[in-house]
Amino acid sequence: MEKIEKDFGKGSIIKLGDKATVNVDAIPTGALSLDVALGIGGVPRGRIIEIYGPESSGKTTLAQHIVAECQKKGGIAAFVDAEHALDPEYARNLGVQVDDLLISQPDTGEQALDITEELVRSGAVDIVVVDSVAALVPKAEIEGSMEDQQMGLQARLMSKALRKLTGIIGKTNTTVIFINQLRMKIGVMYGNPETTTGGNALKYYASVRMEIKRTEGLKGDGEDIGNHVRVRVLKNKVAPPFRTAEFDIIFGKGICKIGNILDVAVNLDIVKKAGSWFSFNEEKLGQGRDKAKEFLAENPDILSTVETLVREKLAAL
Repeated sequence: MEKIEKDFGKGSIIKLGDKATVNVDAIPTGALSLDVALGIGGVPRGRIIEIYGPESSGKTTLAQHIVAECQKKGGIAAFVDAEHALDPEYARNLGVQVDDLLISQPDTGEQALDITEELVRSGAVDIVVVDSVAALVPKAEIEGSMEDQQMGLQARLMSKALRKLTGIIGKTNTTVIFINQLRMKIGVMYGNPETTTGGNALKYYASVRMEIKRTEGLKGDGEDIGNHVRVRVLKNKVAPPFRTAEFDIIFGKGICKIGNILDVAVNLDIVKKAGSWFSFNEEKLGQGRDKAKEFLAENPDILSTVETLVREKLAAL
């Protein structure tokens, strides 16, 4: 024991009974219902997270909201933009402090993952977002001909990178979020034909896997103003999995936090709903969800009280 600690440092080997129970620290997602579904109030620190879903389902929006919440707590965030598609103005609208955001737009998959590793190893950042796994193109594929058949290059690249990352992520307590895309398996007759890119390594190494899908469009004055999305927590190593959360994403503004707080408050019976009327502490909020949202937006003190009561009730569950 003493020799191992001398060679590898104090704490390199311990008795399981000596280890204090550590509560997993979390970064809020910006959607209260999703914080509830994740079980610990957000995404865990010091873990690998995967967010995947179809195109335009809100993957990057959700990741940027998590970045914004991390920055609000004084954290340093980095964004590895392999897709070269980051919109600074949209990110600013979501609450991201764009001027303080570290951004890299790498040329190859190897470069992207090397930069990610260096950021994590430095311990100087609290969260790194890689957008997206599908855009991590191996150097051999970029330099090769379009006719070349290079099977499994990306899967091997991801497997090697995750093997290296997983150890240092735990030591530096950095959260790494990989955004991924969906593909269809060819020739699948039974079961789900959908799969994610980059091989199977990320499925194993991720502590949390979230699938986000658009369920319906939102309309206002006859025009499309956003999407209603459902997030399923398909894997969770820090709390029970298979929970779902639903919330609205408004075009140009991101997650509708007021509507989300209202929905969770109704589910917890903090805000009463009788017919189409919403009320809180005998005070009428409005007839219909939209009117109730408007009332809460105009009365931030009541909104703050409702949110505090929701979080207190959830903490007691």
